Amino acid sequence: MISRAGILLAATTALTLVGCMVVTTNTLAPGAAAVRIVRSDADVASCTAVGNVRQPPDQNVDLRNLTVGVGGDTLFVTESIGNPPLSGNAVVSGIAYRCSR
Repeated sequence: MISRAGILLAATTALTLVGCMVVTTNTLAPGAAAVRIVRSDADVASCTAVGNVRQPPDQNVDLRNLTVGVGGDTLFVTESIGNPPLSGNAVVSGIAYRCSR
């Protein structure tokens, strides 16, 4: 038989683990696959800024979804984790632009 202390410890551990989980959004919104991700201001010189996008705390959201959500088609990266241009770097924030192509 499990004691009350054991049940409390198990419940506390389970809640702690659930609280530490990262929410991941891997599904792309309609149009998000076409969003260009750029790091040079020359790439957005003739575009119109439509909003800032930032990775929500404790979540892993594809910023292309947020870019489309504010009406953009191009994401100018302002902060990333990793060493561009190495693959695997994570975009943390940027400015969404609407560019005529």
